[in-house]
Amino acid sequence: MENIENQQSQLLDKKELVLDEKSQLFLTEVRKWTMFMAIIGFIFLGLLVIMGLIIAFVGSFFGSYLGGIERFLIFFVYIIIGGLYFFPIYYLLKFSVNMKRAIEQSEQKDLTIAFEYLKSHYKFIGILTIVVISLYLFIGIIAAIIGLSSIF
Repeated sequence: MENIENQQSQLLDKKELVLDEKSQLFLTEVRKWTMFMAIIGFIFLGLLVIMGLIIAFVGSFFGSYLGGIERFLIFFVYIIIGGLYFFPIYYLLKFSVNMKRAIEQSEQKDLTIAFEYLKSHYKFIGILTIVVISLYLFIGIIAAIIGLSSIF
């Protein structure tokens, strides 16, 4: 009797998550969509960098108001945005690649790595969202102070 209780206790302590066929189908569909989103993301990232280069090197054709320093600043901002945009796209791509391998080969290690990349993707997006909201609040407060100071 005690032996059966020990076996049941060990089974309860050993928590395993089993992916049934339906869960694997859902993850396969998610993997396809994340791969699609990663590819689209890299395409738009390339377009962003190309636009930055166009503004930096041939920006004088678009208007005489942009001097060399302004064009460089715009190019620099585009490169920073591209750098920030790269990491979540990369994490999404790595999630998709590892998830495909995990499902095709029934490999737990690849499944764990895939979810680690998904966690990194959402962690990066979350931190970036907090930074952007904070920046908006800061700019709003500065604009309000400047607006109020012009009244007096």
